[in-house]
Amino acid sequence: MISDDRFDHLMELVVHGFEIAGVVVLVVGALGAFAHAAVIARRSGPSAAYETARRSVGRAILLGLELLIIADIVLTITVDPTLDSALALGLIVVVRTFLSFSLEVELEGTLPWRRRPPSPDDAAQPQSATASRRR
Repeated sequence: MISDDRFDHLMELVVHGFEIAGVVVLVVGALGAFAHAAVIARRSGPSAAYETARRSVGRAILLGLELLIIADIVLTITVDPTLDSALALGLIVVVRTFLSFSLEVELEGTLPWRRRPPSPDDAAQPQSATASRRR
């Protein structure tokens, strides 16, 4: 059986792993988004590059936030299971959920419950035609 100290240390390593992964996703995602936007700017102009960068950075932020939430949950449940840490986790999750929701609405251009479900015709059409119909 594993001792409590060893378990706490192992869980702290897991938490640090998720935190590092979240930061890496944020940094690499943003850099990749800007590099991709630079390529798009040459091909299609600055307007298309801006939209590409905005969407790609938003996706990187969403994924990075999800990983950081996982780290907070693991930390609260395993390493520091106190009422104060649980309340802090609740506040962090509420703030990050609001940020995620706001980014999702910004990226999609509509509230999640107002999106129309994809139809079989959407699979046959190019992505740009589908995206323009949503606006």
